[in-house]
Amino acid sequence: MTLVFTVMLIVLALGGVGLAFAGNSVAPKKRLAAVTANASSIATSRNANDGAQRRKNVTALLKDLEKQQAEQKKRVTLRRRLEWAGLTITPRTYWVLSGSAALGAAVVCLLTRQSPLVTLLVTIPAGLGLPRWILSFLKGRREKAFTAEFANAIDVIVRSVKSGLPTNEALKIVAREIPDPVGSEFYKLTEGLKVGVTLDQGLKRMFENMPTAEVSFFGIVMTIQQKSGGNLSEALSNLAFVLRDRKRLQGKIKAMSSEAKASAMIIGSLPPVVMGLVYMTSPQYIRLLFTERMGNIMLGACVVWMSIGILVMRKMISFKH
Repeated sequence: MTLVFTVMLIVLALGGVGLAFAGNSVAPKKRLAAVTANASSIATSRNANDGAQRRKNVTALLKDLEKQQAEQKKRVTLRRRLEWAGLTITPRTYWVLSGSAALGAAVVCLLTRQSPLVTLLVTIPAGLGLPRWILSFLKGRREKAFTAEFANAIDVIVRSVKSGLPTNEALKIVAREIPDPVGSEFYKLTEGLKVGVTLDQGLKRMFENMPTAEVSFFGIVMTIQQKSGGNLSEALSNLAFVLRDRKRLQGKIKAMSSEAKASAMIIGSLPPVVMGLVYMTSPQYIRLLFTERMGNIMLGACVVWMSIGILVMRKMISFKH
């Protein structure tokens, strides 16, 4: 019996020792797991709060930029239109040239002995419509030239930033190396930074001088990076890729709509061409449209209907992207 009791006591002792050691090894693991879980949950919640705050700041910044761009579009002046076209003349010179064009058209109508209605229909477009069309044409040509080189300018900034240069030096390189109008706009930006203009203000002025979607994207990326942080080279690389995709999309749209544009040009040019040929072959036959009152009314109605048709076809072949 003594031996049995002794064995039982030894077994119980060994079991107690094992249980004690097992309990001591499990408890620290549980405590360590609990502490780690709390730390990870705290870090996760902190990162989530930081991400939510950053998204909130970016959203507010985008809303402010959209509001500023909408306000800018509402208050477009003639001087601003002249700057968009790349002209250095004053609004007074513009109005003088417009008046000269209208006067020249009126003199031509008087020398050819046209009716007052025809003179009025020719003088008004020559004095008001033709100068505005010229400004729109020059503005579009300048924007196309800017867009064609803007992606290359962004690539120069990306390579400069990756090589360790500061952002201001990268902008100066673009102003020196990229041809106009991109170089001139970045030159204005760098000169403004020299005299104390902030980067945000300089980008707003660049958008005012060149109101394109590409400049707007560039300003948004630079402003967000400056206020919220992030990898500038990666963001600008993505922007350059997007701009090149937009350019490819523009080429695809131009190719797909070329047939409709050719049809519109042919249909729109047929009436004046036929009228000119008839006037050259039998002037007495078509002169009634210019000398008789009913002929003048018919000419005016034809101009109105042709203009409506051209505008409708233009709307059909114009794609927003």
